[in-house]
Amino acid sequence: MPLYEYRCAECGHRFSFILPRYDSPDPQCLKCLSNNVKRLISKFSVIASEDSRIERLADSSVWTDVDENDPKSVARWARRMEKEIGEDLGDEFDELVEKVESGEIDDSSDIDERSSEEESANDEL
Repeated sequence: MPLYEYRCAECGHRFSFILPRYDSPDPQCLKCLSNNVKRLISKFSVIASEDSRIERLADSSVWTDVDENDPKSVARWARRMEKEIGEDLGDEFDELVEKVESGEIDDSSDIDERSSEEESANDEL
């Protein structure tokens, strides 16, 4: 059965209602019980396949707002990439991106230095 969204013309209340068929009579407002309701066009979403997500990532027009010389811009890009690929890249990734976004790390040499320090610390273990 389809789910329809309505707005009451009397009180402005928005509500959803399940109807058995498209040609079923409109329901009363759930708040004020008015019969003066309008059916709205509902939003919908489409689940993208992995192939379509990869195609979208390959489209260079999606990334035109990325400034590779601005660490914060690259951090925003990295967050979008993580979301687009649908993978959790882990706590280390989140921590690094947060530091770049906050300005704690402001250029790639800081990242390189931190990576070298972490590698040295791991080698000592």
